[in-house]
Amino acid sequence: MKILHVVWRNPKNRGWVPVGQLSFDEQVYRFVYTKGAQQSLNFTPFARMENLTTVYESSELFPLFANRLLSKKRPEYQDFLHWLNTRPGEEDPLALLACTGGMQEGDLLALFPQPYRGADNMYRMRFFSHGLRYVWSEALLRIDRLTPGERLYLMPDPQNEHDAEAIGLRTNDPAALVGYCPRYFAGDFLLLLREAGAKNVQVVVERVNQDAPLQLRLLCTLTANWPDSFHPCAGPQYEALA
Repeated sequence: MKILHVVWRNPKNRGWVPVGQLSFDEQVYRFVYTKGAQQSLNFTPFARMENLTTVYESSELFPLFANRLLSKKRPEYQDFLHWLNTRPGEEDPLALLACTGGMQEGDLLALFPQPYRGADNMYRMRFFSHGLRYVWSEALLRIDRLTPGERLYLMPDPQNEHDAEAIGLRTNDPAALVGYCPRYFAGDFLLLLREAGAKNVQVVVERVNQDAPLQLRLLCTLTANWPDSFHPCAGPQYEALA
């Protein structure tokens, strides 16, 4: 079963809170709210999904999430698949949402996949570099010169006045900031750095899309040894209410 976690950004403190879970068993899409939705005083249930303790089911992807995918009728759709390193005919709605986060401009919602321990005892996560509109123009030029397989480095930024858990992405030589890890991955990534050890956590460039919007410019893959003590998405806020 494919599972995506739905996280909501609290506009009061800009923190991300898990509020729901979207899944697909190859036949039925299901959505349930999690305890994070109940614990967040500023959160409002989604339209047509007002009951926090109901299991919502559909044979088609719910409009709330389907509208976050680029329409196949758009002329740039094939470019979109190329930017995500996905072959035509192999696109899966949940996989596309997982890679892009399903985020729209000025949006308060994002989606990310439930991490699973690989047969090789590894953690893997694909993501696009965030925050590129805030970096220097020289950083964008440096991104355009990156090559697939080139290694990047995690750079925790605890003194960041906007987000103490921010994790920057930098090149090696010369060192240059090329964006940030998505905020909703920060807790797990910081835990992996601590539990698995910095040498066992590796980020590489998967694709550079020079012709794409900034949010789809730099696609990365993080891999790490999976520590026995590591349990992603295991907090009470991720527990289903239904």
